[in-house]
Amino acid sequence: MIYKRSSALFAEAEKVIPGGVNSPVRAFKGVGGTPIFVKEAKGAYLFDEDGNRLIDYINSWGPMILGHAFKPVVDAVVEKAQKGTSFGMPTEIETKIAELAVSMVPNIDKIRFVNSGTEACMSAVRLARGFTGKDKIIKFAGCYHGHSDSFLIQAGSGASTFGTPNSPGVTKGTAKDTLLANYNDIENVKAIIEANKNEIACIIIEPVAGNMGCVPPKESFLQGLRSVCDQNNILLIFDEVMTGFRLAKGGAQELFGIKADIVCFGKVIGGGLPVGAFAASHEIMDYLAPVGPVYQAGTLSGNPLAMAAGLAMLTELNNNVSIFDSINEKTEYLHKGITKVLNDNKVVHTINRVGSMISVHFDKGEVYDFNTAGKGNNDTFKKFFHGLLNEGIYIAPSAFETWFITEALTFEDLDFTINAINKVAKAL
Repeated sequence: MIYKRSSALFAEAEKVIPGGVNSPVRAFKGVGGTPIFVKEAKGAYLFDEDGNRLIDYINSWGPMILGHAFKPVVDAVVEKAQKGTSFGMPTEIETKIAELAVSMVPNIDKIRFVNSGTEACMSAVRLARGFTGKDKIIKFAGCYHGHSDSFLIQAGSGASTFGTPNSPGVTKGTAKDTLLANYNDIENVKAIIEANKNEIACIIIEPVAGNMGCVPPKESFLQGLRSVCDQNNILLIFDEVMTGFRLAKGGAQELFGIKADIVCFGKVIGGGLPVGAFAASHEIMDYLAPVGPVYQAGTLSGNPLAMAAGLAMLTELNNNVSIFDSINEKTEYLHKGITKVLNDNKVVHTINRVGSMISVHFDKGEVYDFNTAGKGNNDTFKKFFHGLLNEGIYIAPSAFETWFITEALTFEDLDFTINAINKVAKAL
């Protein structure tokens, strides 16, 4: 495919935007080449500035679970925009979407809306610290919770080693309160807790990791976290920015039958507009201002356009739960098809899948944490990415990102994709 227009637009963007993009992975640094500039999208397809149509397996990193420009969402946004775009005052629609979200998700009583997943996770950790009166948190290598300072941490090898900043601009003082654990390793978590007795406020985790490819939790791992949190008066935070309202109507809590103390949302809950949220029991949420001492605020939180989009999306998912079975069936179909053609072409690989999240890792070993995810052959991935792009298929320009399947995909789209992967695999 030809990308002259995208190349020209990228050159212009680099003059006024750092790296030419407003989120780093979009720059194609992980795969090489020039980023694709999108002109519009509909259903399962992207249409770029060069006139190419691409089957989309990223779907704005998850929220387009029902496809791009989903009519009920678009209609809701247009209708609301005609009545004003932002007020900085309460609106009835905020209560409506809050009531719906609370009814759909197990184990939450109250929810507060913010503007991004990053903001949701950042606020959830502050709330956990304020509620428990403790400072330290545990996060997991390979789990991404946004670019807040507390989350950009890389730790030493010892279980009790203080973290060190993973980005300039993050202070050592902030880093020392973040402890890094290994995903799917409950014994490692227990050792960290033992070395930091009565100092840990919360454990935050993606119940299904999506930022080292799709990495499922091992059997009993999440239950093990729930148990150690209960035993040590630590709050368990599920970052369901990716999994919430995607893996099931009630998210990962429903899918795995594990109750978190605080849950963070984003992506789907905004119907494609910038929305995040965090939710918990009455007891925990009432620690937030204005009724409690933990301060959190945002002028655009509960923005009417975002609330309208989110309400339309959640209403559709709540009224038609068969969507989850349908989208999972399509993902399983894709999984089987990819497995067959890669095996037929003797391409070394491992595929991870949970519901409508799936990723291909170019290594023969099991992928269960950040270290094993890093063993994949990145040169193979680069060829795979560009090969698919040339066939009219767009996947994430990084080996460390999950694919997100949309209900708008047809089985014809899936067959086209599988055939394209077969062509690409012959050249790997």
